[in-house]
Amino acid sequence: MNGMAGRGEGRAPRCDAGDDTDLRDACLVDPADETDDDELAHAIVTEAGAAAPSGTPRIAPAIDPGSASARAAPAAEGARRFHWVVPAAFAGQRLDKALCDAMVGLSRARWQSLIADGHVRTDNGAVPASSVRLAGGEGFSIVVPAPRPATPLPQPLTLDIRFEDGDLIVLNKPAGLVVHPAPGSPDRTLVNGVLAHCSGQLSGIGGVGRPGIVHRLDKDTSGLMVVAKSEPAHRGLAAQFATRTIDRLYEAIVWGRPMPAAGEIRGAIGRDPRDRKRMAVVARGGKPAATAYETRRGFGTAAALVACRLETGRTHQVRVHMASIGHPLVGDRLYGAGGARRARRLGSQAGDQRLVAALAGFGRQALHARVLGFRHPVTGHDLRFEAEPPDDFNDLLAHLVEARP
Repeated sequence: MNGMAGRGEGRAPRCDAGDDTDLRDACLVDPADETDDDELAHAIVTEAGAAAPSGTPRIAPAIDPGSASARAAPAAEGARRFHWVVPAAFAGQRLDKALCDAMVGLSRARWQSLIADGHVRTDNGAVPASSVRLAGGEGFSIVVPAPRPATPLPQPLTLDIRFEDGDLIVLNKPAGLVVHPAPGSPDRTLVNGVLAHCSGQLSGIGGVGRPGIVHRLDKDTSGLMVVAKSEPAHRGLAAQFATRTIDRLYEAIVWGRPMPAAGEIRGAIGRDPRDRKRMAVVARGGKPAATAYETRRGFGTAAALVACRLETGRTHQVRVHMASIGHPLVGDRLYGAGGARRARRLGSQAGDQRLVAALAGFGRQALHARVLGFRHPVTGHDLRFEAEPPDDFNDLLAHLVEARP
């Protein structure tokens, strides 16, 4: 189990790295949207464009005021201005792809947007097409505008920050906090809090001064998240999610005691055909999903603490998969029908009405993202973080230990 790369749980908006839309368009969640973390990661990586061809020199950045092939003009209102002479190695390439390969930090889709908006011009002032093929030696004047402000307003929130540098921030999200603005939660979200915390530090993702959301946690799931502050970090983290090299471990308290104690659940996840508000393991039309689980501690046959690592990142994956084998999460109102009845039966067996109250009153799914590990997308350093579950989770565990059901 330890060798399986972990993935994200929960829902995500489509926040393509190359989109030139604002956060309102990129990060609001449509209730019918079925985008999951795998799709989000692949979308960001796809928008980033292909790597430079083998043998092509890649200067970081090739379009640089100090390089022999570039002359910098004074920037106006935060914009960056460059003059770029196309190296011979880029002859035959499309303009948008050559710019993406030469200028580290901007996606191909972002370059297409800049070209379409007239921010890339030939030396005679003409606006080229993104698809124009380069001969090598021609010159282009380039203006990269300063990042536009994000639509969501910065709102100071208390954030539990575990790591931060110029490219990314790792936070321990509390249960009850929505990650990004969505219908019903227009503000006071994690994104609003990060915007306030990182004021003036966001270098622009897709041309917008916004945090880069590369994975999500459900509102009522607690635990570790990483958020990009720069476009290179956004693309680099998305690539790691897409290749499933992010290590993420969740802890959950489930009803019953899984048998066998450890295993792997494989089952495609899609919309429940009987209830479109739910996800389910489906025979047709779903997306492949795999979850490895391991029982950490059993409480008789009534409940268990399990650790889960995800091979894929589907919507509500831990919750759906554990429910599919008859062990829904304690407190899960969506996938754990009959929780109050289970609590009363367990309390009766244990002779402990406090346990009944603790189980029946647990107001969220008992799920916590405990471990997050990844390679820093800019420095290349391996990073690993661990966050203990919050008090409500630990208090429930203490009740179960004390009752010894």
